[in-house]
Amino acid sequence: MFRRHKSSTLEHKKDLAIQGSVLPAPHNDMKSFFNLSQLVLTAGHLRPLPVLRHSKITYVEVEILDAHSKKQICVVDKMPPSSTLLDVKHKFHKICPQWYPSRIGLRLERNGPYLRDSANVKSLAASSIITLYFTDMGQQVSWITVFLTEYTGPLLIYLLFYFRFSTVYDAKESARCLRHPVVHLACICHCLHYIRLLLETLFVHKISEGHTPLKNMIK
Repeated sequence: MFRRHKSSTLEHKKDLAIQGSVLPAPHNDMKSFFNLSQLVLTAGHLRPLPVLRHSKITYVEVEILDAHSKKQICVVDKMPPSSTLLDVKHKFHKICPQWYPSRIGLRLERNGPYLRDSANVKSLAASSIITLYFTDMGQQVSWITVFLTEYTGPLLIYLLFYFRFSTVYDAKESARCLRHPVVHLACICHCLHYIRLLLETLFVHKISEGHTPLKNMIK
């Protein structure tokens, strides 16, 4: 009988323990719901996701005006937005063959800076029509031609005096054959120096493919 009473007491304690573990559950649910509501209130209004809009510009028309008279020279149409300003110059050259691409200078404003050939048409287009101002840059030469001329000139001029041509010296002086060894050594060093520069220009250095006005080479 004592054992039954003891076992019933243990079972009663177990029931109380189970009830004690179950009873706080509604309290925990209310607490989690309160925390969730506070999180929603502090988060504020949810922002809608940005809508991706595809560009409707499929082709761009480039209107080219004379920078001095503001008269229209031509209209280059059906230019893809991904094309560059160099592509515009090539099409402009097809319409007006007297101006080749390196001679064409284009600007967004009459007194603004010249645009680079690598400039993208899409970055310049605020709408489907772009207005550019044209300036004739004059006769152009490549940079490699400038450097070759710069190094070839001193080489030939020195040899002109070294060989004592009659156009430079009188007949008596040009007929002299005996010269000091230093003169020959100086000629050899001078020629080797400029020949090295010419070879480096052709085969070693990577020179820009751009152009410069012809008057800069004369300077």
